Amino acid sequence: MYELPHQSIPQMLKSNAQQFADRIAISYKKKGKYQSLSYSHFYERVLMAARGLRKAGMVPGDKVAIFSENRAGWAIADFAVLSAQGITVPIYATNTAEQAVYVLNHCEAKIVFVSNRLQYEKLLTVREQLPHLEQVISFELFLGHPELPVYNLYQLSEASYPITAEERSELEAMIDGVKSTDLLTIIYTSGTTGVPKGVMLTHANVIFDAHYGLEKLEAFGKNETFLSFLPLSHVLERTAGYYAPLMTGCHVAFCESVDKVVENMQDVGPTVMVSVPRLFEKIYTRIYEGVHQMRPLRRSIFHLAIKTGREYISRRYINPRPLGLLGLQYRFFAWLVYSKIRKRFGGKLKYFISGGAPLDKAINEFMWVIGIPTFEGYGLTETSPAVTLNSPWKVRYGSVGTPLPGTEVKLADDDELMIRGPQVMLGYYNAPEETEKVLKDGWLYTGDIARIDEDGYVYIVDRKKEIIVTSGGKNIAPQPLENRLRMDKYISQAIVYGDRKPYLVAILTPNLERLLKMAQEEGLNYFDMDDLVANQQVQKRYAHRVQLINDKLPSYQTIKKFILLPHDFSVDGGELTPTLKLKRKIIQSKYQERIEQLYLNDGNGYDDHQQLENGGRS
Repeated sequence: MYELPHQSIPQMLKSNAQQFADRIAISYKKKGKYQSLSYSHFYERVLMAARGLRKAGMVPGDKVAIFSENRAGWAIADFAVLSAQGITVPIYATNTAEQAVYVLNHCEAKIVFVSNRLQYEKLLTVREQLPHLEQVISFELFLGHPELPVYNLYQLSEASYPITAEERSELEAMIDGVKSTDLLTIIYTSGTTGVPKGVMLTHANVIFDAHYGLEKLEAFGKNETFLSFLPLSHVLERTAGYYAPLMTGCHVAFCESVDKVVENMQDVGPTVMVSVPRLFEKIYTRIYEGVHQMRPLRRSIFHLAIKTGREYISRRYINPRPLGLLGLQYRFFAWLVYSKIRKRFGGKLKYFISGGAPLDKAINEFMWVIGIPTFEGYGLTETSPAVTLNSPWKVRYGSVGTPLPGTEVKLADDDELMIRGPQVMLGYYNAPEETEKVLKDGWLYTGDIARIDEDGYVYIVDRKKEIIVTSGGKNIAPQPLENRLRMDKYISQAIVYGDRKPYLVAILTPNLERLLKMAQEEGLNYFDMDDLVANQQVQKRYAHRVQLINDKLPSYQTIKKFILLPHDFSVDGGELTPTLKLKRKIIQSKYQERIEQLYLNDGNGYDDHQQLENGGRS
């Protein structure tokens, strides 16, 4: 049986405001400098906002939306809603007006917090489509339109009027009245397939997941600094990078934006971060780009350091054996090589928590070697999110670890992963038929194909719906192939197709920096990026890179043809979710005609109908 350290999320903050009163709770950058709020100050701001929400007509059980990027206002609004016994409904800051309309109408939110004028104007353009919306509250000061009045957070909070003893008593009575089984949030899935569904999570769901996830990490302290850059609208960041650290008296610093993660690492000096694999892939690629430019001696030292580190990590953590002189060699390279790499992460980082998508084994191993262990886990929005997690002394590369305490996992007849545990959602909001499809006899059917080894470590193969079955009857998981392609220095993103087709094809996006450098080195003439990617020498270069990967694969898994795009996939372009997952159906629909062209002349060519094999060996 498990125990929860707190009854609810707002009760946790109330307790910590006393226990950790003067400790920094959150910080945010303003006018070029990070500002901080202590636990006691943060709690007062939350109570003021909760007071304002009640005066604005919010009643227990109301759904209140937050349409914002990560910032202090997000945290204050969230805790204020929960303290007033409401339900927080996050909306990704990158969502369009139409996407926001769907969420707001489906949950019937009467109040919505927005970060700035940009988000406000999205709502203004669709005002007539929002019959339930009564109030907009902004984290920034600006004038609104008469059709959609806007107030700011300071006005709502009546910041000039401290909380009175009577108000405090009333608000804290409400906080104490929140039960662990009450609904905490409705999180709408990012919609990689179909219409978004509202996942209903309780306080108990999230508190269990945060508490026992941290327990699995073992080495977690109470003075850690987290840098929050993944969207708080996503359950991974919300639970692991926000509630979990605040639960234990740690400090959460909000990143200015995804584009400024590296810069803010230097500003904040985080000790822990939650991330998705895309960040690691970019950093890993950039580091090896730098190594490529080194003089031969320095390059040799780097590779020797990595080789030594791999052996050290294997002997100490994977398959424990005596270290001998290896320990001394590792410490030497830690001083000479690894410490310099760690400075790119702010110099204080102890470890990463990785989720949201598979992390390439080579990258995971590299992070451990340089002294920043990366703990890969697995979960879903529907599981709050963590189900499994690797831990400091129990790690296996390629796996997503073992289940959290009190969590059961098993495989269905077709190897679909099934989960039962305290972190599993109540169901989908106002969608009983969708709920019945995934919740059966107490088990959540995840839609992921997996395997479980003899020691209980879980390995995710791929999404059940994304397994490719070729016309020859071969079952192929695309994600491992895509990971191999993305590891190539010339390739940024890759997506593989071939369901019910005779062979596999891929859509590739270039590493623009590497491609432009190649064009310069080889004196290629081109008008724009469309012209460059169509260049015969560029096509041959990419065909060669793909062929190098094909050479290590069985023939039925090889990529026979490809499309090379002139740009990367992006959130703005609609090809990625806000947490940087590929939207396969959107991408396939967008490039369907070009994909079908790859199958018109069986065996001939990549995008311009030249043979991949010829290009690969030219």
